[in-house]
Amino acid sequence: MGSKHSDNGTPAGAVAVDDPAKVRNVVLVGPSGAGKTTLTEALLAATGVLTRAGSVTEGTTVCDHDPAAVRQQRSVGLAVAPIQHGDIKINLIDTPGYVDFVGELRAGLRAADAALFVVNAFEGVDAATIALWEECAQVSMPRAVIITRTDHHRADVMNEIMACQAAFGAGVVPLYMQEGDQLVGLLTQGDNYPDERAALIEGIIAESEDETLMDRYLAGEDIDQDTLIADLETAVARGSFHPVMPVCAATGMGLTELLDGIARAFPSPLEHEVPSVTSVDGIPQPRMAADPAGPLVAEVVRTAVDSYVGRVSLVRVFSGTLRPERPVHVSGHGMSDRGHEDHDADERVAHIYSPLGANLREVPYCVAGDLCALTKLTTAETGDTVSAPEKPLLMAPWDMPEPLLPVAVVPRTRSDEDNLARNLNRLVASDPTLRLDRNAETHQMVLWCMGEAHADVVLARLRAGGAEIDTEPVRVALRETFAGPAKGHGRHVKQSGGHGQYAVCDIVVEPLPRGSGFEFVDKIVGGAIPNQFIPSVEKGVRAQLEKGLHDGTPVVDVRVTLVDGKAHSVDSSDAAFQTAGALALKEAAANGRTVLLEPMDEVAIRLPDEHLGTVLGDLSGRRGRVLGTEADEGGRTVIRAEVPSSELLRYAIELRAMTSGTGTFTRRFSRYDPLPEALAARASK
Repeated sequence: MGSKHSDNGTPAGAVAVDDPAKVRNVVLVGPSGAGKTTLTEALLAATGVLTRAGSVTEGTTVCDHDPAAVRQQRSVGLAVAPIQHGDIKINLIDTPGYVDFVGELRAGLRAADAALFVVNAFEGVDAATIALWEECAQVSMPRAVIITRTDHHRADVMNEIMACQAAFGAGVVPLYMQEGDQLVGLLTQGDNYPDERAALIEGIIAESEDETLMDRYLAGEDIDQDTLIADLETAVARGSFHPVMPVCAATGMGLTELLDGIARAFPSPLEHEVPSVTSVDGIPQPRMAADPAGPLVAEVVRTAVDSYVGRVSLVRVFSGTLRPERPVHVSGHGMSDRGHEDHDADERVAHIYSPLGANLREVPYCVAGDLCALTKLTTAETGDTVSAPEKPLLMAPWDMPEPLLPVAVVPRTRSDEDNLARNLNRLVASDPTLRLDRNAETHQMVLWCMGEAHADVVLARLRAGGAEIDTEPVRVALRETFAGPAKGHGRHVKQSGGHGQYAVCDIVVEPLPRGSGFEFVDKIVGGAIPNQFIPSVEKGVRAQLEKGLHDGTPVVDVRVTLVDGKAHSVDSSDAAFQTAGALALKEAAANGRTVLLEPMDEVAIRLPDEHLGTVLGDLSGRRGRVLGTEADEGGRTVIRAEVPSSELLRYAIELRAMTSGTGTFTRRFSRYDPLPEALAARASK
């Protein structure tokens, strides 16, 4: 960032906004290939921010400046591109359309007040597009539908409008129709489209606060355009009315109409409810508003690490005004399960920037409702709250998707270990959809990613940071237990001059029900082992259980009963009886039979009904046990099942392939079950 720019002309300077009513924060949402980034480039050129639009295929766009985005020719991260239309500042927030980067989409939804849902004019609406629509609906985001690539030889705008209505519901209504290379506004020139014009007007009036409008309209009265346009903004802001318009980035058709629509019909930050706020110790605070004079409350919606300027935090200011050379408080809570420990720190804002893709353009302040970039906040991570030091606050976090694809990484050489650790810390701080697991049992460093494309980007960024790494198969941590009762005799006797070592103990080991843990029972009678050494035997047994009996696999769910032993008045010691306890456990394992246990996960799979049979058959092949199914909204079903963890290592990818990208799942550890003998024999080799 900072000193980098694309090859599409020198970007214009940035201007700070004083009034939240003059800001529109608009996130571009849609599937990969729909044309979101190309549309952003066209709008930047149309408003004079750039002298010419960049190209996705040539890697010269403002928003896709990440090397991974250039290589894959698709967005992999959120980017902001502010433009000015009249006296309205429009912050265009370009987000990736590929499902692996849904975390970036959710960050964009958090930063925005409305969404432009971008689809192209010739591919219809697929299941992944509907899933993205539902993602927006879950947060009640006001939406409009933009039909792009209308110059394609297979483009059929009317057919695409009907496909959107079928997929998204009756609230999707065209605002413009295309005639050749021109647009016809249905509110002003809709005589040739009476049915579409009537549907538009009725949809707007249905959302009007004037309850008499519908009666007047049905009675034949012409409703004046100013009233309809004013009520259009109300209808869009409520999130149940979604205007549609065709746009062509290549020819410029519809760009001016789109800018007018955003400025006149999309809600400003004043109409967006600020997320709830508490003090850092959890005490609820009064509801905030987008007031530049109010208490400072801002949120880090994205974090990037730039080779020129270091850490760059993209911030949405919800209340108050951010000013340079002022102290701020940075709070991050509630993400410890992702490797983000709770943290609070006072820092200083040196400069404030208006971001334009990778470029940072300095501005004197940033008011409530606007977006800006801050540099060198050393503790700030994605999701953190920025507030005033005298009154530290914490915003309610947004819902983060759970990473479900594990990737084990190893440094290629010892010299790469430090580079890997440093770069991992940066990546985890910037990407809340990435989880780092340093598994003490398998001795692997595992990155939990959203999918293969996400993993590819993460690994590329690690290597770009100077860490030479390799990947290896992810190992699942097993457990071991006894299959039946067994006796063990532990004798540790050494005489070598001076104090010797003397400890003898006899134990009986019995299996316990799954999840019972470890029990130690003392049945020594007659002082065969002095009382002070009985805990030593338990300590030795516990240590050996944790260390494992054969290949380092911990032993669980057993009861060990100490039944007899011998001691020496001089040579017995705590250490000697610990050793004897461990030897007794090993002999019990040699005398009896042990079994390996594998972790079982309880999974909940949500998918369209048409894929139910395929997924159920696949679960059977994974040694899964279906617990039940239940109907869910939108023609979907939720399958609940128990599946071995080892069968889920690549399930995030395989489920997506089986369901055309529409299936999702969650998992949580359930218990340990015996590993089938054939697999156990293979695992023990």
